[in-house]
Amino acid sequence: MSGEIFYAAAGMGRKVRARALVASDGFSARYDLDRVRGVFSRPEHKLAGQSYQDRVLVLDATAWMLHEMKARGVMPAALVLNRVNPIMVQGAALADFTMLSGFDCDITKAIADGVEVEVEPGGERPFIRTV
Repeated sequence: MSGEIFYAAAGMGRKVRARALVASDGFSARYDLDRVRGVFSRPEHKLAGQSYQDRVLVLDATAWMLHEMKARGVMPAALVLNRVNPIMVQGAALADFTMLSGFDCDITKAIADGVEVEVEPGGERPFIRTV
């Protein structure tokens, strides 16, 4: 799987390299995360108990509250999502957060959990690449 590239329809933020934390699940920063400890806290979530800090989250979708997470210094390295809504994009922009969205495949199935990835949101074709 090393070296595979998945192009996104849109991206924002800085180039990031970190380990992926992957689940075919969405999340709400308000209801699914312990934003103080930096872990998924809702027991029913597929990533319950796992730390998201400094990881590239590869998920189906998410909601808002990224600015608060960044202000606390307890945040993922980047978000890579199958889909986003305009409020999520607005929150990511406000938090100066790295994010990719809109793939030709289900990105939660294409990227293996725990692999090192590089997220490049800039340029003509934003992408995530396994390293």
